[in-house]
Amino acid sequence: MTISSDKGNSPRITVVIPAYKVAKHILGLLNNIGPEVTRIIVVDDSCPEKSGDLVLKECDDKRVKVIFHSENLGVGASVISGYREALRDGCDVIVKLDGDGQMNPALIPRMILPVLDGQADYSKGNRFFNVTKVKSMPVGRIIGNLALSFFAKASSGYWNIFDPNNGFTAINSKVVGQLALERISKRYFFESDMLFHLNLMRAVVIDVPMDAKYGDEASNLRLVNSVFEFAFKHIRNYFRRITYGYYLRDFTLASIELPLGSALCIFGFVVGLKSWIHSMNDGIPTQPGTLILIAMSFLSGLQLLLGFFAFDISNTPREPISKFLPSVGHVSN
Repeated sequence: MTISSDKGNSPRITVVIPAYKVAKHILGLLNNIGPEVTRIIVVDDSCPEKSGDLVLKECDDKRVKVIFHSENLGVGASVISGYREALRDGCDVIVKLDGDGQMNPALIPRMILPVLDGQADYSKGNRFFNVTKVKSMPVGRIIGNLALSFFAKASSGYWNIFDPNNGFTAINSKVVGQLALERISKRYFFESDMLFHLNLMRAVVIDVPMDAKYGDEASNLRLVNSVFEFAFKHIRNYFRRITYGYYLRDFTLASIELPLGSALCIFGFVVGLKSWIHSMNDGIPTQPGTLILIAMSFLSGLQLLLGFFAFDISNTPREPISKFLPSVGHVSN
């Protein structure tokens, strides 16, 4: 596979690896990162296993640099620290790899190719492309991903993607330079919140098929707690995205369909429920005219909402913005 960038034939690829309780896997991961990568940044997020010290002691790869957090800030904060360091190095593409060995570094050329070719601003892994491989995933992760993927589609506006919490990603450095990094979630919601902020920029995001490896690594994410926490944050981001995208930045027919359709559906449901209760209590059938009003209100509202969602799905960003952005200069802390 030939890799090139818009600057020439030798793109600068930086890999960022957040390190927390990954001492058993981090050295093997580093040894498997290929020569296409120019720089490797390991961020020790106050790891109790001292993963960063282990890398400094045992890894002699000159590409590797270790950053230490004095306190545990979260995986998102670690990635952001790595992003900022990568920008200072003047890279073209930044790849994010988890340090637990679940992601195959041999897939890095596949992950960065859409970004270097100008097809996308951000690419991410999708472990659900190959149905035969999905059955190797733990059942809890499958259920969690199915539950959260719909919320992620709605909150981010990227209806064309799946597996939103996949941490194997590649992003154009120009796009990183324009992101409000300080506003992105610092904990496990980082990947989903990144999608939300990328949509605000109208960046193009695509999925890259990949297989995940599952061994003896222990996830620090608690599934039950994360489902409820993530659901709340997705709902919050959904309303933020709709407000910004359909009322502050632009105003279209869909901007009318959503509130009008919602109002008609609520009106039809509330009046219908009230009429049904009265009918049950009084034994008097609801008048035909009232039934027609209820049905027409609800069905009209539903049709308007379907029209809005059809427009929202078709409104997924399709033109990469990185080609219009300036090259990244010095980035301060």
